[in-house]
Amino acid sequence: MLRLFAALAVPEDIGLALSTRQQDLEGARWRPLEALHITLRFFGEIPENQADDLDAELGCVTGRPLEIQLEGVGAFGEGRDIHAVWAGVSENAALRTLAGRCESAARRAGLAPDRRNYRPHVTLAYLSRPDPAAVAAWIQTHNLLKSPPFSVASFGLYSSRKGASGPAYHLERDYPLI
Repeated sequence: MLRLFAALAVPEDIGLALSTRQQDLEGARWRPLEALHITLRFFGEIPENQADDLDAELGCVTGRPLEIQLEGVGAFGEGRDIHAVWAGVSENAALRTLAGRCESAARRAGLAPDRRNYRPHVTLAYLSRPDPAAVAAWIQTHNLLKSPPFSVASFGLYSSRKGASGPAYHLERDYPLI
């Protein structure tokens, strides 16, 4: 079984700017630069033969290069159940279209539909039972985040393996946007 997702890599200069915000939140497991990405579709644990089918279907996904901009920060969860802080992505129709095409590819490969609303973001840290006031203060400090626009000319199929400080990701395949 492979744990897979499709995502856009965050360019190094944007990641370095994000890393300056990865502080002042006790207990946060900050994500390393190489782990920063914008998920298009999380596929979950799937058998290797189905992963091959998924790869073939993702290879048929079309789209043009995208221009993305990060904007704002937030958290997933409420109260002591907050489990992550993230940087948001400005509304982007082309990004939503690409995510929808990855969803269609997953269905053609036999995967169940993703029932969650798509909310593009870059996870900056995972949290475990944080002080909600500290998370709110971190959000207030960083809520004016706005990156310069950046171009993305491909998306990738990544595998995920659990690690002590959070998941480690490996690019399995890269798909160009032409």
